[in-house]
Amino acid sequence: MKRCPKCERSYADETLNFCLEDGEWLVDAVEAATAFLSEAPTRHQISDTEDAGIRSTANVVGRRQLDRRLLAAPVLLAVMILTGFYLYGYFKPSNSGTINSIAVLPFQNKNSDPDTDYLSDGLAESLIFRLSQLPGLKVSPTTSVIRYKGNDIDIKKIAADLGVDSIMTGRLLKRGDNLNITVELVDARNNTSLWGEQYERKMSDLLATQREIASTIAQKLQLKLSGDEKGVTKKYTDNNEAYQLYLNGRFHFAKRSKEELFKSIEIYEQAIKLDPKFALGYVGIAESWTVIPSFPYASPEECIPKAKAAIQKALEIDPDLAEAHTVSAMIAAAYDWDWARAESEFKRSLELDPNLVITHYRYGWMFLSPLGRHDEAVAEMRFAMEKEPLSLIQGANFAGVLIYARRFDEAVEQAKKTYGLDPNFVGGQSWLCHANNAIGRYDETLALATKTMQANSSVPLSPFNADLTVALSKMGRRQEAEAILSKWKQEAKTKYISSYWFAIAYAAYGDKDAAFAELEKAFQSHDWFLQRIRVDPFMDPLRDDPRFDAMVKRLKFPE
Repeated sequence: MKRCPKCERSYADETLNFCLEDGEWLVDAVEAATAFLSEAPTRHQISDTEDAGIRSTANVVGRRQLDRRLLAAPVLLAVMILTGFYLYGYFKPSNSGTINSIAVLPFQNKNSDPDTDYLSDGLAESLIFRLSQLPGLKVSPTTSVIRYKGNDIDIKKIAADLGVDSIMTGRLLKRGDNLNITVELVDARNNTSLWGEQYERKMSDLLATQREIASTIAQKLQLKLSGDEKGVTKKYTDNNEAYQLYLNGRFHFAKRSKEELFKSIEIYEQAIKLDPKFALGYVGIAESWTVIPSFPYASPEECIPKAKAAIQKALEIDPDLAEAHTVSAMIAAAYDWDWARAESEFKRSLELDPNLVITHYRYGWMFLSPLGRHDEAVAEMRFAMEKEPLSLIQGANFAGVLIYARRFDEAVEQAKKTYGLDPNFVGGQSWLCHANNAIGRYDETLALATKTMQANSSVPLSPFNADLTVALSKMGRRQEAEAILSKWKQEAKTKYISSYWFAIAYAAYGDKDAAFAELEKAFQSHDWFLQRIRVDPFMDPLRDDPRFDAMVKRLKFPE
């Protein structure tokens, strides 16, 4: 155990020489305690003594000083014994000392250029991905830790929020083609640094450095990898520039705006031009094209053929890539209504990587819930939320799963939790409106939907217009509802708008013919939300019409 004499921070890593906080030379904890208690000789005196070799110690130090050191011997022995017991208790493989969970916080970007954020964010995300492959280790995903980016780091609070034992922090500084990366792993239970390291690398070494850090952390945590460490050290591309482009693409994809999603595709395409065998690059392209119609920023007709081509290529390159099977399952469920293939692909992904939280989440959200397997869907979503409690999109859609299960009170509670995490998140706003409508709180829906649309002209129109129409229709304010529908239809003439949400609005308004006409459009365009028709409570006004059962049959739901 080492200690900083300036800030008194303790470090368990015996190979570390300098304090990661203030750069002071670290001292041995036992030596420091002995020096404090016993007036031990200085380092200079010890050096002089060693240089004297076998000369008599009486010629180097006086008898009185020797006596004082002899008097201090029992104290030194006691300190050594206590320290030994402490270290044994800390490192022994017990339930209390073993690190079972970790959160990798977004690396601090020490560059003035914000365009290099993709490096710091991407490095943390890659470490999260690789460490998630370790058996028996809970790793907080990117969507849970990203909220701490740019904030003051309070290790204990963050660890309590995320429910983890340890926190990894990092700093990145880029000077030309040179990278300086500082990494520290802290045991949050006692605020002790377990390991810290500095890496001086070239930009061309970024991928190798990332693998090196992940492997080192695994060793420091003393985790058993069942004799197979390929999950930590797997190399997805030999082209470092392609890998950096992939990180940049993930950075833009995470923002989810229309411009950023299309930009992510452009960047992924640059990556696969550099390395045509880079499977994760194709997965990124497929994922972006798959989610674009859900907002909706473009039609499935435009996007899904491109998504299918990219995911097919990814699976050809790496048939055992779990992320590829997850995206393939999303396409099969949401757009092809091929339920057998969707389930097979989801299960294959979970077989390859049982810890991939996004697969559990999407399995519950996009497969189990639409099929009416509500208990299973809720269980999958709860598992995902335990692993990723701060994910905004996941939390918002969990409210949707609860609505479809007709557990409306729970849905409102979940929607409020997500909204409370970030009141500016559009998904949280939207599902809180849906939940309020489901439980009859129409005034709250009107207030929130109106405020959201007035504050942000770029929010997706379809869900909020549907929420407003439902609320106004249920409140008997039909003229206002009709005005929204009329304006909405004019907008649909110039851009793609989800017909499914139109159908919900017309169903609440009481115009069944218009509602079924919109459902037919949704069927022809393979609308993202049409797969939820069988369980959606907002479709209840249409269920007694024979046309509803006919539409359900066309979606080929399994018995």
